[in-house]
This record gives sequence, C-alpha cells and structure tokens, in this order.
Amino acid sequence: MRLNQVTIGSTDLDRAERFYRLLGLRLIVKTDHYLRFECPDGDSSFSVELLDAVRPAEQVTVYFECDDLDAEYQRLRDSVEFTSPPTDMPWLWREARLCDPDGHRLCLYAAGEARRNPPWRIDRSDQ
Repeated sequence: MRLNQVTIGSTDLDRAERFYRLLGLRLIVKTDHYLRFECPDGDSSFSVELLDAVRPAEQVTVYFECDDLDAEYQRLRDSVEFTSPPTDMPWLWREARLCDPDGHRLCLYAAGEARRNPPWRIDRSDQ
C-alpha cells in the first residue's frame, strides 16, 4: 500500500490554485469543482475540492518535505505568512509552519533519514 494523494477542501479554487502553485506544485487537472497537483519530486499528488465551507473539524495538517527548507522559506516568506520560521525540532526534523487560505495547517520540513528511520523507530520484528 502507498499513500499517493491527499484531498483537502477549499471555498475558492482560484485562490487555492494560486497558493499551491506558489508553493511549487504543478497543476495537472482543473475542473469547476476540483484541482489536482503533482508534487515536484516523487510521484505523489495533492488535490483540492470545492466546498461551500471548510469546517474547523475538517482542517488537516499537510506535510511537504523540502530538500532545502531554508531556501524555500526565503523564497516564500515575502509572499506567504508563516506561523513559525524554520526551526530544529526535537524529533530531528527542521520545519516551518504556515496555513493555506482556507486555514489548513501546512508544515514545510526537512527530515532526511530521520523521517522514516528515527533512532526510536519500532523494530519490525516487534509487530
């Protein structure tokens, strides 16, 4: 099994399209009620569906891994309001936080090997 797509809701697809293209995603599908983007690296996709409202209970946190988090932060900081700048975290990631125009929390991060293999990873033989 592979996770290959996440879909979030938006009340304004034009605004969502501008925002996610600014982040660097490539638009591959556009209808009057749906957008699908490719991530610039890997084979995952990300989509946005039109909703009348995005209820707080439906907001999610989406993580986008960056090869050079600090460079991405510098590129975006004049156009996007970050809630926290790049910060080294105790779980061995460096991350910066922001929200999209519909209030979904986003985390741009660099984790390297620690993403899948942190020192506290559960041994597969224990499962």
